Amino acid sequence: MLGRSALSAAGLAAGSIAPTSLLATLSPNPAPGRTAPRIRFGVIGINHGHIDAQVAAVVGGGGEFVAYHAREPELARPFGARHPEARFVDDERRILEDPSIHLVLSSIVPSERAPLGLRVMQHGKDYMADKPGITTLEQLAEVRRVQQETRRIYSIMYSERLDNAATVRAAELARSGAIGKVVQTIGLGPHRVHPPQRPAWFWDPAKFGGILCDIGSHQFDQFLYFTQSTTAEVVAAQVRNVRHPEHPGFQDFGDAMVRGNGGTGYVRLDWFTPAGLPTWGDGRLTVLGTDGYIEVRKYVDLARKDSGDHLYLVDGKGVQYLDCRGVERPYGRLLVDDVLHRTETAMTQAHCFLATELSLRAQGTAHVVSG
Repeated sequence: MLGRSALSAAGLAAGSIAPTSLLATLSPNPAPGRTAPRIRFGVIGINHGHIDAQVAAVVGGGGEFVAYHAREPELARPFGARHPEARFVDDERRILEDPSIHLVLSSIVPSERAPLGLRVMQHGKDYMADKPGITTLEQLAEVRRVQQETRRIYSIMYSERLDNAATVRAAELARSGAIGKVVQTIGLGPHRVHPPQRPAWFWDPAKFGGILCDIGSHQFDQFLYFTQSTTAEVVAAQVRNVRHPEHPGFQDFGDAMVRGNGGTGYVRLDWFTPAGLPTWGDGRLTVLGTDGYIEVRKYVDLARKDSGDHLYLVDGKGVQYLDCRGVERPYGRLLVDDVLHRTETAMTQAHCFLATELSLRAQGTAHVVSG
């Protein structure tokens, strides 16, 4: 049986009042030429390399990186060398209980991201997790409850949209009506395994959530954003372990069909990127509209060059190619704005949770293909 689930994004708005102490001590809009940070932030858990991009996004948006905690010395040492501006602390409570820190970032083991986020929000701080930010529906229910109680921000950095310049530009074009009404998205998320370099948790679905939950979360986020869907359902999903019988719980292939109140989507994910590709995966996004379509070649363009950020726009006038390097990726700046002003400009809380719920529903109802 192929699972179906109807989802709604209602009733998850963030609070509207900024903490008085925060606005009193930091300038929300520094004058030109000023270098004073707008907020201070810390990091707890650095188990995935995405944490460097998370830090860069917030620093670029006006954040001052002041402290980090990690349980693993072998991870903490090189991370500290890359970020000498921040001090290492031996207990996460030194960050959680520091009133001068307003935002916490994390790429801790995926199954631990939601429990950490609960602690962050309960300490009166905002939170940005690497994807997948939540790995079970039970975690999602608890995160939703605490977020509503505390009115803190629980943001998940879906980096394939938020940290890719060509995808940012594609969103601007689609929202401007360049291809008419969006009908469907096709998101392809191939990845390279690098077996000797992967930690034990990478192979354990209880830790990483499964392929549709993990790398699939990027694609569900993009589907919702480009179709502007606020409700959605999983039409069909399947997963398979083809190449790694020594890890029976692992999945190296997955795909899903989704339908929302703004359009439809198809998602395909795999861990089959060959060693000969000059990057870790040939990620692509196609956005079909009534008057044209956009194709984003995120990290490589096999026919053109090894670099990323390529966009093709096809409409009634012809074919355009756009090199999107240099396009601003505003997520970090907008998130800092939201921390200061209690707004939802970087990502609405409803969207964040709905993208996660879609990935969890797809994972939970996926047909397991054997052999």
